[in-house]
Amino acid sequence: MSEEVRNNAEVQEPELDLNELLQIRRNKLTALKDAGKNPYLITNYDKTHDSVDILNNYEKYENQEVSIAGRIMFKRIMGKASFAHVLDGQGQIQIYVRIDAIGEDAYNDFKTYDIGDIVGVKGTVFTTRTGEISVKADSVVLLSKSLRPLPEKRHGLKDPDLRYRQRYVDLIANPGVKETFYARSRILKEIRDYLDSKGFMEVDTPVLHTVAAGSAAKPFITHHNALDIPMYLRIETELHLKRLIVGGFEKVFEVGRIFRNEGMDAFHNPEFTTIELYQAYADYHDMMELIENLYDYVARKVLGTTEINYQGEIINVAAPWKRMTMVEAVKEYSGVDFNEVKTDEEARTLAKEHHVEIEDNFTKGKIIAEFFDAFVEDKLVQPTFIIDYPIEISPLAKKRTDDPMMTERFEFFIARHEYGNAFSELNDPIDQRERFMEQARSKMAGEGEAQIDEDFVNALEIGMPPTGGIGFGIDRMIMLFTDSPSIRDVLLFPTMKPLD
Repeated sequence: MSEEVRNNAEVQEPELDLNELLQIRRNKLTALKDAGKNPYLITNYDKTHDSVDILNNYEKYENQEVSIAGRIMFKRIMGKASFAHVLDGQGQIQIYVRIDAIGEDAYNDFKTYDIGDIVGVKGTVFTTRTGEISVKADSVVLLSKSLRPLPEKRHGLKDPDLRYRQRYVDLIANPGVKETFYARSRILKEIRDYLDSKGFMEVDTPVLHTVAAGSAAKPFITHHNALDIPMYLRIETELHLKRLIVGGFEKVFEVGRIFRNEGMDAFHNPEFTTIELYQAYADYHDMMELIENLYDYVARKVLGTTEINYQGEIINVAAPWKRMTMVEAVKEYSGVDFNEVKTDEEARTLAKEHHVEIEDNFTKGKIIAEFFDAFVEDKLVQPTFIIDYPIEISPLAKKRTDDPMMTERFEFFIARHEYGNAFSELNDPIDQRERFMEQARSKMAGEGEAQIDEDFVNALEIGMPPTGGIGFGIDRMIMLFTDSPSIRDVLLFPTMKPLD
């Protein structure tokens, strides 16, 4: 088979034996090296323009010299002239390569280039007879040799498991995937801009902790050799941010990675991104107003609308959002009014009657939460604040003054899932120590990994002003805004079980 015929058959490459394809590409690389044309020795390339910029501004660039660079995605050899499509970071543009323009040796080299090879092209912008904006090449330089074939164009890379494992190929083969991550970057920018406009300061706090405190989530445990102590990847940023409120910063936030050694599904990954923010002299009502306005703002900035089509349903994130107490929500969807329930035993009886699974030692507060999970959460489609959580499941929230068994806490729900958690923050050090002790007792019963953070209690004893705080998942927000069904679709490199 001649070189020209082989290159004309390039789009059929995946139908050949993979080992043969790999060997052909390596043979080409060896030939280039033997000829003193090793592409891997090139250290830079003077790229002046992007494909989309040229395509969107043709009148500006017509007959102008440009320099582009990217990956060959299609090639058609036609004797002494050839066409190819080059994919860069923004999109694709056609190049037109003639033997009399780049020279016979360079043209013969170009004919050997494979789909996936990365090239630099200098030339002038023009329009072909068929009306396609293109670059007429004056020179083509091989910048990197692709030793593995890309997925076959007609079918692309469809297997989700392989897409997540080889995101680098997914981004090449499925151009729409890039849009999700451009959107992710834009969403983060707009969140930061909004908080900056409200006077919040972005900070960084430790990822390695010496105590697994705060959330009851299960941590990843490691060991610090020099100190010879166990350490924990953080399960929250809360306690360090509150220390900063104690220290005198009045509005702080952190965007950061959180690690929880728990299950994996469409909404959970062992490492994920959250934002937590704290505002002195504010309460959970202020946090409700802040989060609904932030979602409204980001949606308008990124999407141009507050109406989001998520998995076939229209979700409207425009402020204000609906508010319900947890007890009210349970009553509406299960028919049980826990305001009328006086004892833990009565609550346990109701749980059995309604087939809600509980442990024998569950209190009324925990049973209310179980009823909510069983009857309410999957009914909450439009953005809804569920407020006033039982104290048993809210170790860091202030008690309600009118009902000490409930706390000034809310979670907000969208499209049948929880998206964030907020409190009027507990600033009573004595109460906080008691709740940490209760968490520690629960840990002994196998319910979690909570420990007592003595330094945090010490910080509260110094004195923390009344404070409102909220934490919410960035990944879930991005899933909503990009109509992505799985958290893996919005993480560039989600956690995957090794193949071996």
